[in-house]
Amino acid sequence: MKILVCIKQVPDTTDIKWTENNTIQREGVESVINPFDVYALEFALNIKKQCNNVHITAITMGPPQADEMLRKAIAVGCDEGILLSDKKFAGADTYATSKTISQAIKKFSPDFDLIICGQFAVDGDTAQTGPSIASKLDIPQVTYVKSIENCDEESITVKKESDYGIEVLKIKFPALVCVLQQDNEPTRPLINGIIKAQKASIKTLNMSDIELNSDDVGIKGSPTYVSKAFRAPNKRSEKFICANCNELFEKICECGVLNNE
Repeated sequence: MKILVCIKQVPDTTDIKWTENNTIQREGVESVINPFDVYALEFALNIKKQCNNVHITAITMGPPQADEMLRKAIAVGCDEGILLSDKKFAGADTYATSKTISQAIKKFSPDFDLIICGQFAVDGDTAQTGPSIASKLDIPQVTYVKSIENCDEESITVKKESDYGIEVLKIKFPALVCVLQQDNEPTRPLINGIIKAQKASIKTLNMSDIELNSDDVGIKGSPTYVSKAFRAPNKRSEKFICANCNELFEKICECGVLNNE
């Protein structure tokens, strides 16, 4: 069974910086694996424990520094990593991101059985990339997956959360699932895994390698445009409208009304 796990690096800082296009600056910023993608990795590792002959490939799109994140994935049990890295990829929205990743899968891993994604990315929270990849690859998908019930060489049975409770679904391969936080603790790397990760050769692909052009990727390939980006004001500095005189105030209005937040 061939499993692809899509992971993303997100800024590990509250000091977010913006580009001139109002997208998050990622190069030169300390990053970590998106928390939901950690559970996507764990989901894949659980399948590897239950089934024989499972090969896991971690794939990500990002700047060269994302190489370290792929090595962390290999350290906990993934077999290889693929990095999609090109300056033309910068500023991509979920549409351009899913197009880039799905094209790379078509070119370099078309015989996959299962793609696993985290349900959300904490720096965007749209939950669109996974379903968009499934749509572009024309494969079935299950979102909001909570746990594995069973798996074999042809299908996987999962529990998913819905508005009506818990559903149990069986999905045939090839397919894509988006997972929520799992109940078990994420796997910690052992020394053998760390050594393997250090020696691993990460396959790095650019725009030409996956046969896309500049109009398909990054800012140019993104129909979504961020017109304005700003920090929400600290609650302590917010102003309130006085119910007595309709004037703006922070803590105490001139007429004596106190904000009892």
